[in-house]
This record gives sequence, structure tokens and C-alpha cells, in this order.
Amino acid sequence: MKYRKLGRSGLKVSEISLGSWMTYGGYVENEKAVRSIEQAYDLGINFFDTANVYERGEAEKVVGRVLKAYPRESYVLATKVFWPMGEGPNDRGLSRKHVIEQCHASLKRLGVDYVDLYYCHRYDPETPLEETLRALDDLVTQGKVLYVGVSEWTAAQMIEALGIADKYLLDRIIVNQPVYNMFNRYIEKEIIPTGLEKGISQVVFSPLAQGLLTGKYRRGQAIPADSRAASKGWEEGRIQENQLLKVEQLESVAAELGIKVSQLALAWILRQDNVASALVGASRPEQVVENCGASDVVLTQDVLDRIETILQD
Repeated sequence: MKYRKLGRSGLKVSEISLGSWMTYGGYVENEKAVRSIEQAYDLGINFFDTANVYERGEAEKVVGRVLKAYPRESYVLATKVFWPMGEGPNDRGLSRKHVIEQCHASLKRLGVDYVDLYYCHRYDPETPLEETLRALDDLVTQGKVLYVGVSEWTAAQMIEALGIADKYLLDRIIVNQPVYNMFNRYIEKEIIPTGLEKGISQVVFSPLAQGLLTGKYRRGQAIPADSRAASKGWEEGRIQENQLLKVEQLESVAAELGIKVSQLALAWILRQDNVASALVGASRPEQVVENCGASDVVLTQDVLDRIETILQD
């Protein structure tokens, strides 16, 4: 496993990280969730991601219980705040009240004294940005949070946050967590250039397009019964045939390199210097093993050009 620095901090995270969205505490059996996390740790993954809203706190509990077996300094733990955790008017958003209360609740569920990284899970237009940044800075000062990040913020929103942080000497955001994969490349236009300029890394989620880039979904075939798509009741039309055709072409490229198409897709993402880590989900330990193999794959310019031709067709 290779490691990269997170933003302009000194923190190093594994190029492949393990998430718990739609998996742990939910449709994945507890035993498989435990084994997947253990497998990830054994393979050198040191970066584990969860959120308070994932299964309303249950994912945090699963991740916390498993990681408790390892030295706290040996892994980087991230969680998030923003989405509703109750029915009350203050049970959501990025107000000081919600940020502070949810941080305490997450720490309790995770069974730790601090989280390495605390994300604003989305931008909150109803709360002054200075209020949110001051609350996060207080958590950093108290030692309950070590680093601050955001998820799916625009370039303009991140630049504004940096300006406020610098003006009032508040802790700066060092990471953004956006969706990024071969079928969703919106961050290449503004987010990545801004990240490179301002020292904000990307930790990307859905790097395999929720399974599309694993090769498990095939043209003319039913959705596999044991897939996430089946468990979440995806309709057949949601998986586009032209995407499946591109996956078939990408599989040919991967086969020539002696790797899986999932590893090709992850290595393609890691070609971006501004991407610190690709955040994968896993319902079985074998998937973790396969995904970790991408950290050793270096794609030549010729291969990248062939991939680009496939994606642009």
C-alpha cells in the first residue's frame, strides 16, 4: 500500500481507503463487515471513513468496535456532520449547536476520544460560514478533531471558507470529499485545480460508480441477486447500456495489463496528484484485496489515452 499526504498537512493516508456508506450497520452482515475492516487494516489501509447519518449511527458503532482492537495512532478515522439525525429544527445542518452535539455523539458511538478528520457533509446555506468554521476550530482546539474537511462543496465555497479561516486565524480545511469516477468527472474542471492551488486534497467516493466499474453488471443480464443494486432495489433502467459497453471495452484494456477492471478504474483515479485517496466500499474481504491491488498499478500515457478514447466515445 502506498500513502499520500492529505492537503498541506503532514498527515499521510493510504491511497485506498475503506468507507461504510450503504454497507456497515446496514445490508452487509456484521461478520462480513468485521472481516472486511480487518482485511483492510492487514493490507495497509490506514484510512477509515464513516458518518453519523450512515444507518443513523449504526455504521459508526460497527467501525468503532472493530478498530478498537488496533492502536489508535495506527489509523486515521473520519466521520461527518450535516444530514438530519432527528426530527427537530436543530437536528441538521452546520450550526454550532448541531456540529458540537453531533461530534460528541459520534465520538461516543465510535468509542474514541478524537477523530482525525471531521467533514462538513454538505454546504449549509442556512448557517453563516464563520459560525461553522468557529465551531470546528473549537473542536480542533479541544483536541476532539485533528483536521477539518468538507464534502461536495463547490470551488467557490471552499475558497470562501479559506478566506474566512485566514482572516480570523481559524483551522483551515485540508480535504474535500466529492464523487469521482470514469462516468462522473465534474471535479476535473474546477475542484481539482482549486485543490492544487489551495492545498486541499480530494478523497473521492464512489470511485467504481457504485459497482458499475467492477464488471459485475452485464448487458442483457439481470442484476445479480447478491449485488448492492439488488439490495437497494435499483431498477434495470438505472444502469445504462452505453456504460456497460464502455466497461466491456475497459475490461479488455485491463486484461492486457493483467489486472481487474476495478483496479484499472482505481488506478485511473489515482493518476490525479490532487487525489489523496480513493474511498471504496466492501461487503466481502475479497473485494478489499482486489481494490488494494490498484495501489501498485501505474498507467502509462498510452493506456491513459486508450481509456480516454473509450470514455469519450
